[in-house]
Amino acid sequence: MRHSLLFILPFVAMTANAQVISIAGNDIMKHGDFGLTTNMRSWDSQSRTSKATEPKKIVEDYIMVTGKRSHCHNEGMERVYAITNAQKDTLFVRMRQFHDGFAFRYELKNLKEGEVIKDEGTRFHVPASANRWMQKHTGPGYENFYPLCKGGISPEGERITEWSYPALFELGKGQFMLISDSYSPENNCGTMLRNTAEDRNTYSVNQFSEIKPSESDWHSGWHVLIAGTLADVVESTLITDVADPCKYDDTSWIQPGVSSWIYWAYNHGSQECNILKEYVDLAVDMKWPYTLVDAEWDIMRGGTIEDVVKYSVSKGIKPMIWYNSTTNWTGPGAPSPQGKLNDPKDRDNEFAKIASWGVKGVKIDFFRDDTQETTDYYLALAKAAAKHHLTVNFHGGTIPHGWQRTYPNVVTCEGVYGAEWYNNMPVLTKRAAAHNATLPFTRNVIGPMDYTPGTFTDSQHPHITSHGHELALPFLFESGSQHMPDRPSAYRELPEQVRELLSSLPSTWDDTRLLGGYPGDYVCMARLKGKTWYIAGINGTDSPRTITIDLNLLPDASTSGILFADGKSQKEFSISKVKAQGGKITVPCLERGGFVIKLK
Repeated sequence: MRHSLLFILPFVAMTANAQVISIAGNDIMKHGDFGLTTNMRSWDSQSRTSKATEPKKIVEDYIMVTGKRSHCHNEGMERVYAITNAQKDTLFVRMRQFHDGFAFRYELKNLKEGEVIKDEGTRFHVPASANRWMQKHTGPGYENFYPLCKGGISPEGERITEWSYPALFELGKGQFMLISDSYSPENNCGTMLRNTAEDRNTYSVNQFSEIKPSESDWHSGWHVLIAGTLADVVESTLITDVADPCKYDDTSWIQPGVSSWIYWAYNHGSQECNILKEYVDLAVDMKWPYTLVDAEWDIMRGGTIEDVVKYSVSKGIKPMIWYNSTTNWTGPGAPSPQGKLNDPKDRDNEFAKIASWGVKGVKIDFFRDDTQETTDYYLALAKAAAKHHLTVNFHGGTIPHGWQRTYPNVVTCEGVYGAEWYNNMPVLTKRAAAHNATLPFTRNVIGPMDYTPGTFTDSQHPHITSHGHELALPFLFESGSQHMPDRPSAYRELPEQVRELLSSLPSTWDDTRLLGGYPGDYVCMARLKGKTWYIAGINGTDSPRTITIDLNLLPDASTSGILFADGKSQKEFSISKVKAQGGKITVPCLERGGFVIKLK
């Protein structure tokens, strides 16, 4: 991974006698910004640091089943600070400093009987001049935009005080910080950021629920601050670096892959056996290993779910099927099947049954929130699915919290305003290009993202991005289960070379490099699979632009390949051989355009 020397140790600092996080000359946190409250005691700005351990080297070296990099390696230093309140109670703050950021968590030992974690006292401070790309918190699905905001004011002038993770800040020219979290599902819950109209530059951390620890020793999740250049932020694996190691002895059965998916083009298509079989046939034609049967398969016409699974398996395609979590959108009018996974015994029986048919994965949708109760449910689902060798896609719910390392059968999750919204509202039509050019710097930094990219026709509401832009998205967006959502006819009508490119689309990557971009403006990214680099770029603006690719940033890459670029119109491709001149390739893009280069 590349890192600018400017941002190594001077960029993030912690002192010997107090907890201080200083990034790019800004004190993001000081001593009084750490704290915790239980129902029996609290630590606030009046508590003091009583002692600190000597620095200890931390080395994280591990293999990921999915993600932006297959082999992850990071090194840092750890110190543990003891904070004592007026009653002489001790709260420990475990801090880790890495070359690409900082992480810390709270630890309590020997909790008292009946003690409950009420909330945190954590605060972050950013300079008033900081640009911010933040998502307004609107509920459990994390499905909103990341507009450029100043303080707590949206571009539309709306004053916002509640924000979801991740949050990206530009602290100075070329100096960025992304805040998110990474936590073990056991004995924890999610958190969010809040600020006030009076102080829009201070963000407090708030839990989604009280936490009732099941053991006498407890620790919070990690608060993660990724820091450096945009390349440092985008390429960072800090979210999984601090996550718990993999809980499974054997992960060979977890096989990420590309899937055909019916819902985007046919909202209620999983009620139709014949249409589902068409998507199986599409997966065969496109050499995609999976097909996903979405909601309402339990009220199918013209056949049964067993018929579809049997047909899929006979064609060599691995089926995945959808379930309602039955925690949020439930009852009459809510999509089915409902109520099959909530009880542990029912869940185990259901997973055993479908696994015996040949089903290889489940998509579980419509979760209620990020409280401890729901977080426990996520964990129970992941473990139960792993028992029966099923991969999991958490949809309509939380964002990645590092679980993709700990429970790697969780190959993707939604938590994004994705292409599915072309079905729901017209707003994505005009905002999609800039939104797509923001996601690689925000949401997709922290883990897999089931955006469902690669639409060349229209759903209920049209898209005005180019075919080149749409082709770039499945390479630009990382997801261990990449769902291709368009109609079978749309893919079959693409130029042969484009079909061949999509047929070889990887869903896991050996490395990721940001080659250029700025949130909402444009992005150019390279991803490595084996010895092949795929370079994808998109224009997020309404004006044509030229993107220059510096292959010197990819020292082992070939200097020649195939370019799939915008044609003369939005719905055309220009396909040609390309060779770097002086180590650089220049690609013109239409407004809201894009491209893919396969180097070989």
